[in-house]
Amino acid sequence: MSRCELSGKGPVVKNLVSHSNIKTKFRAQPNVQKKQLFSIALGRNVRFQVATSTIRDMEHVGGLDAYLLTQPNEKLSKRALETKSKIQAQLRKKADPKKAGAKVEMKAEKAAEKTTAKPAATKAAKKSTAKKG
Repeated sequence: MSRCELSGKGPVVKNLVSHSNIKTKFRAQPNVQKKQLFSIALGRNVRFQVATSTIRDMEHVGGLDAYLLTQPNEKLSKRALETKSKIQAQLRKKADPKKAGAKVEMKAEKAAEKTTAKPAATKAAKKSTAKKG
């Protein structure tokens, strides 16, 4: 019994219909492959059992990280949930230093504006004196 760890796709019961319209129960297995997928947030490969259709969906969304973050937790396996929480924690870590450093950056920007504003004012003064003279 193979099941995709990311999308939850599993075996489906279908009917094989013959030429004489005899219906026979048939179990269709998803095309599940063991793959190493690269997580940009974690910076490493993660191994999952993934359906090939899920790989196409993942590429369409924008990679493993984006796909895992958009998937509902009910569809994910335990390993996929752990990876999702690690990705979320890593993204929070990357976002927090920016917030803390935002004050420093704003102070630096204000200081840069003050230094660039003075020469701009003198250039404007020179232009106005050049027009007068």
